[in-house]
Formats: sequence, structure tokens, C-alpha cells
Amino acid sequence: MSLKKLRKKIDGLDSQLVGILNARAQISQYIGKEKSKIRKGIYSPEREKEVLGKIRSLNKGPLTHEALEAIYREIMSCSLSLEKIKEVACLGQDGSFTYSAAKKKFGSQVKYRSCASIQEVFMRVERGECAYGVVPIENSTEGGVTHTLDLFVDSDLRICSQTLYPISHNLISKYPKGKIKVIYSNPQVFGQCRNWLLENFPQVPEMWVASTTEAVQKASKAKNAAAIASTRAAEIFHMPVIEENIQDTKHNTTRFFVIGHQDAAPTGKDKTSILFSIKDRVGALHAMLVPFYKNRINLTKIESRPSKRKAWDYFFFVDFEGHRLDKNVKQALSKLEDMCKYLKILGSYPI
Repeated sequence: MSLKKLRKKIDGLDSQLVGILNARAQISQYIGKEKSKIRKGIYSPEREKEVLGKIRSLNKGPLTHEALEAIYREIMSCSLSLEKIKEVACLGQDGSFTYSAAKKKFGSQVKYRSCASIQEVFMRVERGECAYGVVPIENSTEGGVTHTLDLFVDSDLRICSQTLYPISHNLISKYPKGKIKVIYSNPQVFGQCRNWLLENFPQVPEMWVASTTEAVQKASKAKNAAAIASTRAAEIFHMPVIEENIQDTKHNTTRFFVIGHQDAAPTGKDKTSILFSIKDRVGALHAMLVPFYKNRINLTKIESRPSKRKAWDYFFFVDFEGHRLDKNVKQALSKLEDMCKYLKILGSYPI
């Protein structure tokens, strides 16, 4: 078949696609109105998982699953925009890793509110100024993001989704390595590049800031300064990348939570996050974990944080497989609540 005929076929398919996409978008608008009537959140993590799973099962190629997922995330982003979703709050502006993770999750058609701190993200969502927030919770190298964990103690917000984002750190500066006298970045980032910094800048002071985009912004104005951030942040502030991929481990990934006023409905493959405090007695923590064992629930994470209310008093953050509405999970949580001083379900969300 000639090139002209092949292009004519594509033109015909494009005509059909435009009509189908607009018909889909119109239905999304109706769905948004129905959700508004019953006061249901615009974003449905369980529906997102269902759609993407179905697309994968229908795909026969030559497009890869990843390519189709990227296309459908943008289609769903357009739907969220048409359903009048409020802004999504995230730490840092365009160029920060949290902003990039949020954009990966919600697409390019949603509006984002850049926040100067994780606390501000929580505040914007709590006040209803933003529909959802995206916050870092855990890094594969450095572990839990303690400030996020602490904010969950007093917040009524729920975890409704999670996303994993690969992290690549880069040294960014207007000056050569030999002239750098100070380096700006987020505390977590310094931890993820600790060995590289000890080898290359053992005597150079580290200046902590809230986000990597703020780090690049400060480095762009300061003499003999550098920042550790993404290549996207370097592009935005027109700063040269001196050295790429300086993180200590190649497979450096950060886990982010999407927070809102509701968690997700069960999908059959879910995770739940809780926090609790225990009575100060021998074997107390072991006793708290027994209900999970007896109900055959797999714990995927446990971390402690000082309660800040009393010396040597701790909160324990636990992630486990299952939804809070699953029968075995309800049994375990009921038993746990009887034994601990305080129990809070942070949310259930699709894996």
C-alpha cells in the first residue's frame, strides 16, 4: 500500500478517535455531576486501577503497556479537569520530585498548587483549598520521611492512593566543582547522596531547604554555590548540570502518598496504613502484632516515632496488605483497638 493511502487510513482513524474521546469526555462530565450530588471525591483510585488493568488486558500491541498507560493517564487527567477537580497541592514547584510524582499520577491537565512545606500541603487540603495533596512518605535509601509521619498524628486526612517515583540526583551549579563552597538541598536528598558527598565534598557545608527547586533557586543567586536536584529543576532555572546520578544507589525510589478527605474503595489488592500507641509494659509491641499474624495479614512496614507528648512515648506506623473493610482486617483491628492506647486508620488504597 502506498504512503498516501496509509496516511489516509490514519486520518480516518484520527477522525474516529476525536469523536470517541469527546464522547468519553462528555460522559465524564455527567459522572462529575453525579459525584457532586452524593459528595463523593472526584478522584477514584479504585476506578483508576480498574481502567488501567482493563487497558492492559485488552492490549495486543504493537503499543507497549507502558505507552498505553501514559496515554490513558492523560485521558483521565482531561476527565478530572472536566469534572472540575480542585487543585492538587504538592511540595515544591515544577522541577521538584514531589511535583513530578504528582504530575505522573494526575496528568498535565490538572492544576497544581506549589507549597513551601509538607505541612502546607496538609493545610491546603484540610481547608478545602485543594482537593488532594501529594507528599513523600518513604525513600528506598533513607527510609521514612519523618515530618510526613508526624503530621498524620493530628490530621484527619486520609491516604487514598500511592505512587512510586524513581529519583535521580544531580549536582547543579554555575561554578566548577573546585570552586563550590556550599551546597543546597533537602535533608532527605543529602542522605541519599551521603557517600558521594563524603568522597567529593567532605568539608563543604550542607544548607537544608524544604524542596529541591528551592535549592536550585538559592544556588542560582549565591556565590560559589551548588544544589542537588533534578535535571528538570536545572532547566527551569537555566543552571548547568555539573554531574549526573550522584545518588548512592542506582535503584533510588521514593514512595508518595495522595492524601484527601476519603480513602479508596476495596479493589481486591489493597494496602492499609495505621498508627497506634501502646501501653508501657513488657511484650506490649509483640502483643499488638499477634492479631495480624492470627488473621494471616502480611505486614509490609513498621516504624516508630516519638509522640512528642511524653518522654519515651511512641507512635507506631504500620502498613499491611488488605483493605480496612476486609473481614480479616476488621477482626485484627478490632482486637488491636482493645489492647492499645490509641489507634488511627490512616487509609486504605490500591497497591
